[in-house]
Formats: sequence, structure tokens, C-alpha cells
Amino acid sequence: MKKHNTVKVVLITILVLLLLTWILPAAYFSGEFVDQGRVQAGLFDIFNYPVVALSYFGYIALFVIFVGGFYGILYKIPAYRAFLDKLVDLCKGKEKFCLSVMIVLIAFLVSICGLHYGVALFIPLVVSLVLLMGYDKMVAAFVTVGSISVGLAGSTYAYSNLNVLEQYLNLEFTYQIGVRFVVLLVGVALVIFNTLMYIKKSSSSVIERKHTKKAHEVKEEKVEVVKSKNSKSAANKKKTSTSKSNSSKKKSTKGSGSKSKSKNANKAALKDEDIIVVREAAVAEDLVPSKNDVKNKVWPLVTMFAVLFVVMVLAFISWGEGAFGVDAFDKATQGVVEFKLFGFPLFGKLLGTVNSFGTWTLTDLFFPMALLILLVTVIYKVKFDDVLSGFLAGARKALRPAVIVILVYTVLVLVTYHPFQLVIYKALLGIPKGFNIVATSLVGILASIFNVDPAYSFQSVVPYFTSVVTKSDNYSVAGIIFQSMYGFTMLFAPTSLVLMGVLSFLKVNYCEWLKNAFKLIFEFLIILLIIFIILVLA
Repeated sequence: MKKHNTVKVVLITILVLLLLTWILPAAYFSGEFVDQGRVQAGLFDIFNYPVVALSYFGYIALFVIFVGGFYGILYKIPAYRAFLDKLVDLCKGKEKFCLSVMIVLIAFLVSICGLHYGVALFIPLVVSLVLLMGYDKMVAAFVTVGSISVGLAGSTYAYSNLNVLEQYLNLEFTYQIGVRFVVLLVGVALVIFNTLMYIKKSSSSVIERKHTKKAHEVKEEKVEVVKSKNSKSAANKKKTSTSKSNSSKKKSTKGSGSKSKSKNANKAALKDEDIIVVREAAVAEDLVPSKNDVKNKVWPLVTMFAVLFVVMVLAFISWGEGAFGVDAFDKATQGVVEFKLFGFPLFGKLLGTVNSFGTWTLTDLFFPMALLILLVTVIYKVKFDDVLSGFLAGARKALRPAVIVILVYTVLVLVTYHPFQLVIYKALLGIPKGFNIVATSLVGILASIFNVDPAYSFQSVVPYFTSVVTKSDNYSVAGIIFQSMYGFTMLFAPTSLVLMGVLSFLKVNYCEWLKNAFKLIFEFLIILLIIFIILVLA
């Protein structure tokens, strides 16, 4: 179960939902609740639905593969490791502060820009930095999964994620904006706190590893290797106890020098090998590029990542209608595309179909990523064969997360073609009379598990919710609940693309994640319920 844990967990989830199509009747809402009876999923459907998911959402899997290829090329550039080492050196002595900065930055990117999938472009970079700072893969999971999830829960200006919710509940773009920022800040604080608590309690960090028995064994093995190379009498240690005692008496004076050397070597191993041990393990997992002694300039890589960051922020903020109402980027794009040189629309033909900032999708990132990485390879004089082999090697590493993408969206296809979920929502919302925090929260969690994507999640339940809860005064609170519960659910759901994709990339066991993140999940839930209660009573 360890080798392909995340894939198996998602497959089991699909089978469970398939069984539910045989148990529960299907229904849909179109102005009224329509009972369809049982619409069972068959054996052929199990194999057909991944193809449907690929046809609709394959671009997300392709983006994951492209990101893998992007970093595969970077691994062929020695300066990339030097770039990472310089960043780690900047964090030296203040590693926990740097982890906190990463969490804040990612969470705000997701909250403001809606980059819960787009931020995957920087996840391999963040993971490498976390590992090189001496922390384990679980810390990397906390930093990435935790920050993205709370960013979703505290979505503020991410119009692309919330437009369906706002439309059905008839809410303004900035509805309860202060409360949404509170959810974001509280979530970020909880992720930072639980990450630091895990580091404190875990014996996996480099600083704490040297105090554990396992770490001593690792260091002793390294010392023994050195000693075996320098001493031809290592095999004499396996003789009888009598010969050992005699030899120890004879060597009591002569061996004192070698003993002191071994002690010094052991101390050196404890002091100098700490970071090396973790780095070597990371390299074995293909999460960190190999170390090199070549001095390289890193400014091209700094420039590349800075440009990508700025482009992503500008491209994914919803500038236009329905959000900020800024049309400057639309006009600028139109001007570039329509510009004519001697009557010929040069840029329009050269660029092809180009979207203005504020309307970009993941596929629009392919061109700037390809352009920048090719410029970097030219600057560092990387051979074309190395570029190609690096891209293919990186793409192969990304295949497992890409498979996770298709399987997770297969769940969405399954519950869309066999809509048993509305029967569950009807039962839960029908228990209380009128608006109820607990019922709404439960429905929000289930909708998030079944429908994977925020837009589909809200669309599956909100229209029916408004037919049950007709008092519009409760809709702004309901909006907070639905969006918060979606982000919260992404912390633990087996259909969370953010969670399962990152765990697959890190090769971290799903149950291991739940065990270590349980406190974060529980604390976040309690805080959210308190916020909901305050909103209702206010």
C-alpha cells in the first residue's frame, strides 16, 4: 500500500462512490427536486469515465507534466542547485521564519488570485528549499497543502473560484470581505503553528536527528566505512571474546590514538554530516538536484522565477467585469493584437489567440514558461540533447501526480452522470427548520468531497439550498460557510487534488498525513464553527 498509496486511495474512493450509485437514488434540481430513481454505474463506465475526465480536464494533467518537464530541464543546469543553496544560506538561522513566509505567500496567492492549481509551478522549488533547510517531507506537505487549503477557505478576490457561489446567492464581489480575510489569517496562523509544532516534536529534522538512536546508527555506519578502508584488521573484531580481551590488552596503549581518531570522526559525522544525510536522502527521492562544486551565476534563474511570479499574479487576478472592473489589460491586449506593420497584423498573427491578463488559464502559462526556460538554457549553454532528456525525465516524474488529476476528476464525472448526492443534501437540509450552521457545513463538506472543483461543488448544492433556505439575509453567511468548508475539506478529502497531488509528488502516505495533520484539521474546524456562530448571532 506504500508504493502507490495515493493512487490506491483515490481508486478505492471511486469504487465506494460507484457502489453508492447502486444504493441511493439519483435526483437533480431544476426549479424543483426531481427524483430519477436509481441510475447505477456499470463496469464499462469505470473505464469510460476516466476518458471523459481526460477530455474535459486533461489540460490540468498536461500542466502538471509540463511543470515536471520544466524542472527536469532545471536539473540539467548546475546553477539551479547553486540558486537553491543561496536561498537556503539566506534562511540560515531563521529557517522557521522562512517557512512561515512561504506559507503566508502561497496562501495569499491562492486567496487573491485563485492559484490553487497554478501554484504547482512553484511547489517543486518550495519542496527543495524545505528539504535543503533540513526538514522532512511532512513539513513540505504542511507548507504546501496547508497554505493552499487555507487560501481556498479564505478566498477573498479569487473571482474565478467564487463567481458561481456569488451568482446563485446573489452576493456582491466583496461580500463579507473582512470575515474572509479573518478566515484566511486564522488559517495561516494555524498552519504555521502546527508546522512548527510538528518540527518541534518530530525527530526528523536535521537539528534533532543527531540526538536519536537512529541518527547515531547512521553516523556510526559512515564512520565504520571510513575505518574499514584505513584498517586491514577490521575482521579481527569477530574473533572470540578471549582473543578480543587479549588483543585489547596489547593494544591498550597503541590503540588509544585510533580510538581518539574514531571519536573525532564520529563527532565530525554528527556535526558535519547532518545536512548531508538529509540532502542525500532528498536526492535519492529526486526532490533535490544533485550537489556540484562548479561556481555559477544565479541571476538568470532569479530573474526567471521573478518574471514568472509577476506574470502569474497579474494574469490570474480577476481584473475585469464582475470583479475589479479594470479593463486596462483588455485594451492593452487588443492594441497589441491589432497593431499593424505595413498593414499586416504582425503580433496578432505571431502570438495567435492570446488572452488578456485576468482571464488566463493554466494552458496560457505554457508559453512564458517555455520561453523563459529556453532563454535560461541559452545563457547557461545547455546542449539541446540535455534539454530534451531533462524535460522527458522530469515529465516522467510528474506522471503519477498527473494520473491523480485524471482519477480525481473521474470522481466528478461519476457523481455528475449519477447524481445521488442531491438525495443526501435533501436529507441533511431537511432535518432543521430553516438555516442551520451544522447542516450547511456538512453539506458543504460533502459537496466538496464529491465534486472536487470549487465551481462544481457550489453548483451541485447551492441552487437547491436556496430553495430550502429562502431567507436571503442568511446568504452571505452561507457563502462564507460554503467557501470555507471547501478549503477545509481539501485538507483531508481523498478527492482533494491539492492534497493527493502533493502527497503523490512527495511519496507521502495518505494515512501518515492524516495522522500528523489531525490537530490542524480539528483546530481549523472548531475555529470556523466559532466564526459561523458569531456571524449568525451578530
